Amino acid sequence: MKNHERLANLALAGLTLAPLVVKVNPNLNVILTACLSVYVGCYRSVKPTPPSETMSNEHAMRFPLVGSAMLLSLFLLFKFLSKDLVNAVLTCYFFVLGIVALSATLLPAIRRFLPNQWNDNVNVWRFPYIRSLEVKFTKSQIIAAIPGTFFCAWYALKKHWLANNILGLAFCIQGIEMLSLGSFKTGAILLTGLFVYDIFWVFFTPVMVSVAKSFDAPIKLLFPTSDSARPFSMLGLGDIVIPGIFVALALRFDVSRGKESQYFKSAFIGYTVGLVLTIIVMNWFQAAQPALLYIVPAVTGFLAAHCLWNGEVKSLLEFDESKTSSSEETNADSNKKED
Repeated sequence: MKNHERLANLALAGLTLAPLVVKVNPNLNVILTACLSVYVGCYRSVKPTPPSETMSNEHAMRFPLVGSAMLLSLFLLFKFLSKDLVNAVLTCYFFVLGIVALSATLLPAIRRFLPNQWNDNVNVWRFPYIRSLEVKFTKSQIIAAIPGTFFCAWYALKKHWLANNILGLAFCIQGIEMLSLGSFKTGAILLTGLFVYDIFWVFFTPVMVSVAKSFDAPIKLLFPTSDSARPFSMLGLGDIVIPGIFVALALRFDVSRGKESQYFKSAFIGYTVGLVLTIIVMNWFQAAQPALLYIVPAVTGFLAAHCLWNGEVKSLLEFDESKTSSSEETNADSNKKED
């Protein structure tokens, strides 16, 4: 498992830096970088304890509505306020968020070289005058935050597309690693809702495209092109994280049954096919495309076809990660008592 993650991390770094050394087709770079970030995030999500944030059916139903409200709010902000002012506020926000994401992404590699007590001893810092607010951290997390702080400062000052991409990849990996759908039913609800959401805001309104072009923050991957009319090939981070947490659930389902990569492979191949279709259609029509229009049917379709072929639809639909983790904890406690 760790070898998979280590190799994918190295490949991901190579793809991100490759355009600085050789000319890489931007469409190919989008596909490879997005797929590898999903791959890394999925394997990092496999842990003894389940991801810290689990989504319920109610949350999944509300998510497209909340996303629509936020998207429309940003559109109105850019419409009625200075674009520079809005982006300056967003830069400050993503500066802090970027430090947190980068430090969390780097932490597993850094903590190996630090003393055990730096990794285990938790410190607590409470906000002055607001004692109820507190921040818990280890010395290892502080060390990991140092390179992240310098990197985010470079991003804030230069806004280079490479800095944007590295921050975006950190957000994607952390999102896939930390979020859990809990069950495939919840995943189906979320993907269906966002499938409709993406189609509506891209095809029926100018809102999505307008915000994507105005929003100067690491919410999308950018790769420079030779086309002056379209200087960057881009992909929104939501088109990586949302399908990614579904693919990660497939991997953890496999691991829970001792059959690593069985359904994960079909879901991951579906994501790759959906992304390739998005790029093909976008270049064919020379117009922005809602990526989830192609990714959602591909991911769910490949997984469903594989599941039907194996005759395991019931076991897949009955899988509940929270119940699985709680039963594993109970078994571990009983084994300790017997010892």
